[in-house]
Amino acid sequence: MLAFVSAPERGEGDRLLARVAQRLGAAGVALAGVVQLNTETDPDRPCLMDLRILTDGSTVRISQSLGRYAQGCRLDAAGLEDAVGRVGAALLAAPPQLLILNKFGKQESEGRGFRPVIAQAMALGVPVLTCVSEKNRAGFDLFAGDVASELGTDEAAVLAWCQLKTVWPRSV
Repeated sequence: MLAFVSAPERGEGDRLLARVAQRLGAAGVALAGVVQLNTETDPDRPCLMDLRILTDGSTVRISQSLGRYAQGCRLDAAGLEDAVGRVGAALLAAPPQLLILNKFGKQESEGRGFRPVIAQAMALGVPVLTCVSEKNRAGFDLFAGDVASELGTDEAAVLAWCQLKTVWPRSV
């Protein structure tokens, strides 16, 4: 009950999961998790990264400004852990029909980030949908073993998997 998409174009996975979450939410599916919203600010600077919490619509900034010439990782780990805590609490308070997580990234590959939440959801029987980049695929495969299904980037195929794993009251 773990599936992932892998999108080659930057931001494509974020946009796909956001569209899927919007359609499922509109159809009455009880969702938990996060989708990533990237805001372009300046062609010479990286985008701002925010996570929208699906249970309450709030947003958490997960990027930090390191300056124009910085080369380091701009992930704000405190922001990410804030989102992880909120999603974990929501998962325990009222298990959803589906957990959507913006990505299984470097933090998750190293055992942090949303990795414990994914395990928690799977232990509760809640299906999980995420995005995995080629760069983090080896870490994901080590974590997921043979229980994950790769869905591609076709929105209809992703929605079909979601429908197979959950039940919702209206057509999407």
